[in-house]
Amino acid sequence: MSITVELFGIPRERAGVAETQAEGARLDQVLADLARRFPRLAADCFARDGLQKGYLANLNGQRFVSDPATVIRPGDQLLILSADAGG
Repeated sequence: MSITVELFGIPRERAGVAETQAEGARLDQVLADLARRFPRLAADCFARDGLQKGYLANLNGQRFVSDPATVIRPGDQLLILSADAGG
């Protein structure tokens, strides 16, 4: 299943793209897919099974998620940003 992932701030700089598609039915699977394709993003922003401290993931513009087992559904949109990106 493919979802849309938007990157903002440092994650965007590390990946070199503002938006991409990723595969996975859970947050950790989506992050693993991104890590395979964007190693620099993973090295600087991802922890073993989630995001490093200082980085956030927002699901569908409604809630911030950090649990690696968070279910991702078809049509969901994930925003990954650095905590300081808002100013």
